[in-house]
Amino acid sequence: MNVASPITALSLAERAQRAAKVAAEFADTVDREARFPKEGMDAVKAERLMGIQIPVQHGGEGATMSEVAEVCSILGKACAATAMTYAMHQIQIASLSDHAPNSAWHETFLKRICDEQLLIGSATSEAGIGGNLRNSVCAVDVEGDIVRLEKNATVISYGADADAIMVTSRRHKDSPPSDQVATLFTKDQYTLEHTAEWDTLGMRGTCSDGYIFRGEAPAEQILPKPFAEIAAQSMLAVSHLLWGSLWFGIAADAVNRAQSYVRTAARRSPGQTPPGALRLAEASSMLQQVKSNVVAGLKQFEAGKGDPDALSAMGFAVAMNNIKIGTSQTILDIINQCMLICGIQGYKNGTPYSLGRHLRDAHSAQLMISNDRILGNTSTMLLVGKQETSLLR
Repeated sequence: MNVASPITALSLAERAQRAAKVAAEFADTVDREARFPKEGMDAVKAERLMGIQIPVQHGGEGATMSEVAEVCSILGKACAATAMTYAMHQIQIASLSDHAPNSAWHETFLKRICDEQLLIGSATSEAGIGGNLRNSVCAVDVEGDIVRLEKNATVISYGADADAIMVTSRRHKDSPPSDQVATLFTKDQYTLEHTAEWDTLGMRGTCSDGYIFRGEAPAEQILPKPFAEIAAQSMLAVSHLLWGSLWFGIAADAVNRAQSYVRTAARRSPGQTPPGALRLAEASSMLQQVKSNVVAGLKQFEAGKGDPDALSAMGFAVAMNNIKIGTSQTILDIINQCMLICGIQGYKNGTPYSLGRHLRDAHSAQLMISNDRILGNTSTMLLVGKQETSLLR
């Protein structure tokens, strides 16, 4: 008989709350020093949250995407760097779990992730193509049973702290830029030559430095499915959903701080409506819109799970793109409203109502896979496809 451990006997949300409490203690320090959120991620690992999405037969808990998204939102309320690191890790897990069927090496590695609470990073950006993850300049060199790869990656988030990195490339040197594969390299199979510092306005703790990646590994570590399928059916949708969830968390914490400020003002002047009360109601309404948008997307994703046609449909892609666009824009409006509510106490650092970190982190949302790029992709799809016009289907 299997007996649940004291940790896994708790709900995922309870475990995430415990990790978030630790992450929140160090959020300002992580931001100020632009360092990896070690304390927050160590707490996440202590709660055994790294492999929750992995199927039970491979050592995980078989968590749904909605459950993973809830963990991201809880962490987002505490420390955006911890939440983003966790979300990007889970994006790679989704690709591995869904797109390496019957691959003995990858299935064994999924169990390792659960057993050892490993952190998985990715290298999709590249000098020459920027953030267009559907194109690569570099190509894998497969010689016998060995694969070698060198990539000038402009960004590898938490690269120095990852236990493995999934790297995109052309299938071979004569392939067109869009004919890509993804290969998983473990830490002992690659080197990173540091080329660029991550000194940014916000999301400073993701440590998304630039590196020249050089790896050599058994060729069986190349994911069996083309990266085009992985991106269309999993990576892009999961990215938008989990990013949207943690962005919701950032905005929710801002609204909580604004609400606390208004309540304090109300106690000082009984019988009077505080000046910020109407703005608080507006911010809360916008936050509910963000939540509804993300939840609807999660339901659509889970309804299409296992159906490649549904996940590759134009309507699905447009819906996922719209979640990213809408959420990334609205959270800035929400946090700006909260800043106006809290006034100088929100503008200053070190107060219970400080919102500078929230606002700076939120500005990254429109840039992570640029909204302009996404809108351009959506417009291209609409030129060749039929726009969905039914309200209930």
